[in-house]
Amino acid sequence: MDKSERFWDKASKNYDTTEDRFEEIHSRVRDKTKVHLSATDVVLDYGCGTGTKVCELAGFVSEVLGIDISADMIELAKAKGATHALKNVCFKQSTIFDETLKDASFDVVMAFNMLHTVPSPESVVKRIHEVLKPGGLFISVTPCMAEKKSFFVSLQIGIFRLLSKIGLVPISFEFYGSSDVDGLVGSKGFQTIESESIFAGATSYFVVVKKAGELA
Repeated sequence: MDKSERFWDKASKNYDTTEDRFEEIHSRVRDKTKVHLSATDVVLDYGCGTGTKVCELAGFVSEVLGIDISADMIELAKAKGATHALKNVCFKQSTIFDETLKDASFDVVMAFNMLHTVPSPESVVKRIHEVLKPGGLFISVTPCMAEKKSFFVSLQIGIFRLLSKIGLVPISFEFYGSSDVDGLVGSKGFQTIESESIFAGATSYFVVVKKAGELA
């Protein structure tokens, strides 16, 4: 188990509570995501955390696979899926580079609050492009810490960066702006369908992009 996995395992215990303060953003993202889903879609949620969004969106699609690096996050996600008696949902401890994720096998890939935390975002977006079917959608939301944020959020970020610098937190966050996210997904051959900056104490950038080609 690497340091990042251990960090997210520990974070899983209070993850839902810490995310509550961003519910305004989460709610907006859920509503905007639903517009782009269809009943026949096979969906991958990369970095699914405790499975909240998977459970909320499962009723709008055919199948959902939620993956996360953290085994503890996945156990919590499985419990949520069982509580909601969801038959079209599966959770697995894995990464986007899992070889069992076949090329051109998903209609939609979702990555919520992920791209600013991964070590090699260019490789991640390239891999997402590979596993999407032609005409498939990549739906993401990314905190843009280089843009507008409240004093409280700025203070939290400062503390986090300090803890990361001295090694107490084994991950680092990229300070993206919306243009950085556009450049990241645009460089991998995606066409932008929709984008919006959402502010609620911090700025998050919601974007939907399409892989070239037509769905079968």
